[in-house]
Parts: sequence; structure tokens; C-alpha cells
Amino acid sequence: MGKVFQKPEAMSSNHTHYCPGCTHGIIHRLIAEVIDELGIMGNTVGIAPVGCAVLAYNYFECDFQEAAHGRAPAMATGIKRVRPDLTVFTYQGDGDLASIGMGEIIHAANRGEKFTTIFVNNAVYGMTGGQMAPTTMPNQKTSTSPFGRDVESVGMPMKVAELLSALQTPAFITRQTVIKPKYITRTKKSIKKAFEYQLANKCFSLVEVVSTCPTNWGMTSLDAIKWTEETLLPYYELGDKKLPE
Repeated sequence: MGKVFQKPEAMSSNHTHYCPGCTHGIIHRLIAEVIDELGIMGNTVGIAPVGCAVLAYNYFECDFQEAAHGRAPAMATGIKRVRPDLTVFTYQGDGDLASIGMGEIIHAANRGEKFTTIFVNNAVYGMTGGQMAPTTMPNQKTSTSPFGRDVESVGMPMKVAELLSALQTPAFITRQTVIKPKYITRTKKSIKKAFEYQLANKCFSLVEVVSTCPTNWGMTSLDAIKWTEETLLPYYELGDKKLPE
């Protein structure tokens, strides 16, 4: 009997360091599956962020670079301009991309740089201790907002996909999630489409993935999935936000 489910060749055999219930591992696998299906492993360069996925280079078999906090789009720009034949992607969390790296991602998208960004939004700073992020929900408690996010003093959560979609530059911008199998299938299709747009030298692309963070949310894995569906998804609506056509 042939195998119907096996490890993607683009994914290493290393055990990940992510917390139980975190969906980084699912997103990693989807990227690896897409790399395999497109046959581009030997021609792909990923860029790891500062954040929970800081060690992402241990989990992929393609080449990887490490960027300073928030600067992955700048590094991707340099690599892609020098080697336009390569497939380049950044893998960034909301603290990395939407806070210190906000200027980098906006200008890269506005210039129409031909690389792909996988943006993981779990509404909190993960690796550094669960601080409030630009994506933290109103009244959500974090280590730096113990009484909940006060929108009167810090504003509403940032909707990155919608923000980038407002730019006039052609791009593929979408928001998906991986909290249930039906969503995982859609997310993989979006990631593949993003890479295909890059291979066609068509546009900048960003796939925002709404994720969980049970550890910093102080929840069980199942409660984190439920909270994501009931609290995050009504605000961070799923679907394509911009198409290049």
C-alpha cells in the first residue's frame, strides 16, 4: 500500500520548539507542501523573523536567512532584486511585522516587491512574554495590559491585510486561518497562489494567517481555538482582500 500522508521533503525532521496548541507547525507544513508541489525547494530562500519563529530555519530544507527584528521585508527586497530567479518568502509574526516592522512591510508592498510574506497573527507578542501587540483585541488582557487593551489610549487593533489592500500597487492580499481542517485547506490554496504569483513575477503577496497562542492567552488548546473563532475571526474577517487582476 502506498503512503497517502508523509512528511514534505521541504520540511526537516527536527522537532519544533513551539508550545502545545500553537499553529506555527501547521503553517510550516503548508509552506513545505507548497514548495514540494511547485518543485522549487532548491531555488527558495526563506527569511526568519525575531519572534516565536526565530528558529524557523531549523524546520525547512531550503535556504534561510535571519533578519533583524522587523527587517525581513528589507532583506527579502535585497535578495530578490539581486537574484530575481529565486523564490523568496518572509515568515513573520504580528509583533515583528505589525509593530517594529510596519514601515518595512508597507513600503515593500507599496513598491510592489516580488516576494511573498506569510504573516502569522495571534494577537499578542509570543516569544517575549505575551505583551500587547498592535493586533491585540479590545479589552484583551496581556502581560502589559493586565486590565485589558484600552482602545481610548492605544487605539484599535491593526488590520494589516486591509491596510495593505488600500495601497494602489497591485498585490495579492488575503487573510486565512488554520484552526480547523476546512480552514487549513483554504490557507494552503492561498499560500500556493501567493507563490505562483511570485513565480510569474506578477506582484507582492501577503498571506495573513490568524493563529492561536494558548500559552500567552492562558488557555487550553481547545479553548484557544474557540476564542479564536468567537473573538478574532469576527474582527479579522477571512478572505481575499486584494487581487492583482
